Amino acid sequence: MLKGKLLNSNIMAAISKMGHTDRIAIADAGLPIPEGVERIDIALTRNMPTFRDTAAAVAEVMEIEKVILAEEIKTNNKGTLEWIMRKFADVQVEFVVHEDFKALTAGTKAVVRTGECTPYANIILQSGVDFSGE
Repeated sequence: MLKGKLLNSNIMAAISKMGHTDRIAIADAGLPIPEGVERIDIALTRNMPTFRDTAAAVAEVMEIEKVILAEEIKTNNKGTLEWIMRKFADVQVEFVVHEDFKALTAGTKAVVRTGECTPYANIILQSGVDFSGE
C-alpha cells in the first residue's frame, strides 16, 4: 500500500507520468473539463473534498515550478488566493483571464475535480524537476 498523505491512485498515476513543464489542474466543482483530458473526479458532496485540501495533498508529492490562476480570483475569492500565495510562496505565479485559464486546461495531463463550491478555486500546477538526488 502507498505510504503518505495522497492515497488516490488516479492522481498519483497522473503525476507519476508527468515530465518537466507538464501540467495538472485542480478544479472546483463547476470548471468545465475539455473533451479528451483525463477527468479525475473526487467530488463527493458540496465542498468535500475542498480545493485547499486537494491542492495541499498534491503539492506534497509533486515538484512544482509554476502555478497558473484566473485573474478573477483576485476580486472574487480573496481568501483562496491568499492561501495559494502562502502555500506556493516559492513558486512562480501567473495570472490569466478565466477564459484563457479554461483553454489552458485542454493541455493538462488531467483535471482533478473537487467538491469545492467557491468561485475561481482552480489552479494549474506546472511540473518542475527535482535534481536534488534525495
